[in-house]
Amino acid sequence: MSGPGDAGSDGRALPDAGGAGGRTASIVPGRTGILGGTFDPVHVGHLAIAEEAREALGMERVLFVPAAAPPHKPDRRLAPVAARVAMVAAAIAGNPAFTLSTVEVDRPGPSFAVDTVAILAAAARAEGRDPDLWWILSSEAFAAIGTWREPGRLIAACRMAVVPRAGAPRPTAAWIEACLPGSGDRVAVVDGPELGVSSSLIRERLAAGRSVRYLVPDAVRAYIDDRRLYAAPTTHPESRTPRP
Repeated sequence: MSGPGDAGSDGRALPDAGGAGGRTASIVPGRTGILGGTFDPVHVGHLAIAEEAREALGMERVLFVPAAAPPHKPDRRLAPVAARVAMVAAAIAGNPAFTLSTVEVDRPGPSFAVDTVAILAAAARAEGRDPDLWWILSSEAFAAIGTWREPGRLIAACRMAVVPRAGAPRPTAAWIEACLPGSGDRVAVVDGPELGVSSSLIRERLAAGRSVRYLVPDAVRAYIDDRRLYAAPTTHPESRTPRP
């Protein structure tokens, strides 16, 4: 795991927020982290990276923003949005610095980050504050930032807190400059726990009837169990085709 001041492949140091074993930043009033995603379901990895970014970058709060219609997953069947929102609410209930935002659920159409940031920035200005927004994302997601809608406008409106993900390369200064010219000072790399947990892994385990205890918060596990979310479909005996 890299530490503060590590250099990119071109020898220039990347902005680094420290993180595990590093320094903890003082809270900056109004500084807000944004963690978007399908949260299908939300899991401990989401909570861990949000807390790591919050602590390392001095965020006053972190908004969890469930996507209603993620543009990068147009064909995948998702759990109902109401269920995904409810699971996020249950997951973050114990952390006063975490807040649920339904900004993407409440508007029609695809959930583009650049639109979400514009809405949140406008809300901050309406309250008399200069927006201080940080989009929290994994290094895997950041590697595809060039495919997002208007990445240049996005990074001009908010900064990026990039957290490591197992198997994905750590962004270098040269790569950041190539993808988003002139934006190197808008990106901070946050060292944090690489838990190797994913929503797809949890769905697979649930479909196979396996335990997800300790992979999702207990309240989320109870919600899933009560509603049999992600369980493999069952075939009733009377619906089976008789053997010849």
